[in-house]
Amino acid sequence: MDAVEEARAVLDRLERIDALRGADAPVGMLLAEVRSLLSEAETWVEADRPGERAERALERSRDALAAGERSAEDMLLPG
Repeated sequence: MDAVEEARAVLDRLERIDALRGADAPVGMLLAEVRSLLSEAETWVEADRPGERAERALERSRDALAAGERSAEDMLLPG
């Protein structure tokens, strides 16, 4: 795929996530979509090489996903 197709995949994934959020989807389902989004965004960055700013944004997204996964695990564990 070229950079335009990769960008479209990221935008499509964002729309799916937004729809799931609006439908109050389970946390696990949202996290799976965010994981896929991160993977697609990494592919897009590799295809497009948009620069250091985009790579920093991607790194912040990875960090946020990791923090969200830890938070979701805490919510799902019986306490």
